[in-house]
Amino acid sequence: MAFEGLADRLQSTIQKIRGKGKVTEADVKEMMREVRLALLEADVNFKVVKDFIKKVSERAVGQEVMQSLTPGQQVIKIVKDGLTELMGKEQSKIAVANRPPTVVMMVGLQGAGKTTTTGKLANLLRKKYNRNPMLVAADIYRPAAIKQLETLGKQLNMPVFSLGDKISPVEIAKQAIAKAKEEHYDYVLIDTAGRLHVDETLMNELKEIKELSKPDEILLVVDAMTGQDAVNVAQSFNEQLGLTGVVLTKLDGDTRGGAALSIRAVTDKPIKFIGLGEKMDAIEAFHPERMASRILGMGDVLTLIEKAQATVDEEKAKELEKKMRTASFSFDDFLDQLGQVRKMGPLDELLKMMPGANKIKGLNNIQIDDKQLAHVEAIIKSMTKDEKLHPEIINASRRKRIAKGSGRTIQEVNRLLKQFEEMKKMMKQMTNMQQKGKKKGGFKFPFM
Repeated sequence: MAFEGLADRLQSTIQKIRGKGKVTEADVKEMMREVRLALLEADVNFKVVKDFIKKVSERAVGQEVMQSLTPGQQVIKIVKDGLTELMGKEQSKIAVANRPPTVVMMVGLQGAGKTTTTGKLANLLRKKYNRNPMLVAADIYRPAAIKQLETLGKQLNMPVFSLGDKISPVEIAKQAIAKAKEEHYDYVLIDTAGRLHVDETLMNELKEIKELSKPDEILLVVDAMTGQDAVNVAQSFNEQLGLTGVVLTKLDGDTRGGAALSIRAVTDKPIKFIGLGEKMDAIEAFHPERMASRILGMGDVLTLIEKAQATVDEEKAKELEKKMRTASFSFDDFLDQLGQVRKMGPLDELLKMMPGANKIKGLNNIQIDDKQLAHVEAIIKSMTKDEKLHPEIINASRRKRIAKGSGRTIQEVNRLLKQFEEMKKMMKQMTNMQQKGKKKGGFKFPFM
């Protein structure tokens, strides 16, 4: 994920000051020097870094901090608040027109993932916000883009308005909005043309589409991996079109994260969404405070809960809790849970959202391969109904048959059976703790 280098540097820096009973100006100065270097290495705009360090330093050496009982914690809070402010303070939501449809113009350079992001955003609007969007293929210069959007539409079972590549994009936008009004679509997402660089022809065309369609949102799609170039592109588009927001793609890649920390400060336009992978559900609303928490290793429980709520069946969760309490949790239940958790996203990324995960040695190097999970599924599916319900009956000959049926080794079957038993014991202990917590009005798992 993006920010890993920055996160490591900042976390080791704040660790030095965290437990200090007394913090001097020299301590703050030393810490700010480290923070400054970490931000510059992450490719954050140098003017942004300068302003950030100035603001945070002034707050950190104030009387309230120096004389507080936990000055180290106070300084860390000031750094977190500073990062949050830098990225936009609070979530900037997508516009909703007073009279549908809400028109969204998707703009950006070629190669930033604009067409795919248009499909992802439409999918998010439908699934999370219960909207009824229509996609519009207005990139007539790249027939592949029209084909790509039509393919995404089929994949998502979503309407795509297209008039081919012989009609002007302005006319396509005009007819698309008219059709959306007729057929009561509440969002129109126009996938406009991109170029390899910003040029006059592109901008003139986009201005014409803007003038005719009067969009409620003009969202610039930028590739986070391009670093400072992403900021320059955002500035250029904003000056000529008047952006309403930015979508950062490829934040799951090996990027230093500087674009996300610089774009808001340089353009004064909010980051509204972030792309975190190839799949059509790999997009999420951008929350500055949550991202600041992730960068500083404080976890991101709210996003984790939202992901769980979106994918976990509530009735099944209640039934599962009961089974865990009575230790009747079976391999069938395990398989079902594995499927639901996999829908939430890559497991290594989910682990990093847990508070304190940054203290787990080697977590950054953990990569949970989907193939390993597929192997586990194959082993469980090679068991009989009785074996799944009562794993204790699986003797040596049964293990041999399961291994052969799943194409895995006997050692892997043994390992899974042992881990499953240990997990059942742990789950029973945890649910017992939860029941005690409920009686006392305290401890409660967020997913139950």
